[in-house]
Amino acid sequence: MMQTMKAPMSIAFAAIAALVAAPALAGECPAGKSGTNVRTSGEMTPVGVTDEELGGIDLGQEIKGFDGRRLRFRKLVVQPGGVVPWHDHTGRPALILTAEGEITEFRSDCKVGVVHKAGEISKETSGLKHYWKNESDAPAVLYAADVKLDE
Repeated sequence: MMQTMKAPMSIAFAAIAALVAAPALAGECPAGKSGTNVRTSGEMTPVGVTDEELGGIDLGQEIKGFDGRRLRFRKLVVQPGGVVPWHDHTGRPALILTAEGEITEFRSDCKVGVVHKAGEISKETSGLKHYWKNESDAPAVLYAADVKLDE
């Protein structure tokens, strides 16, 4: 009887582990390809991208000293060939989840594009400048949480 309980228990534990596993951190710049400001500009015009704000919080109402800053949660859909244009993350940290498809990021600190696949999270911090391009044949769906200075 003990033997027959082990298999279902093992399967149950494996299923629970799969459900609570965190997404993987996104791809990184390959060895020997990184540096400071190795890329200083990129595509400047949005192409084939929708950007929908799903929710936001006025951080000035929540945290002393954060006046004029908002925490946003957005959904971006980038069509094949689409571009999220060159932008700077100084003072605007973000986490980006690639939920569907894949997308290539062209970063100021990497000489080559970095491919992000479904289930991966990209960290964007001060000093990073970059753009994203969907070089695949299917739409890429991204969810972005970022802190933005209201303008």
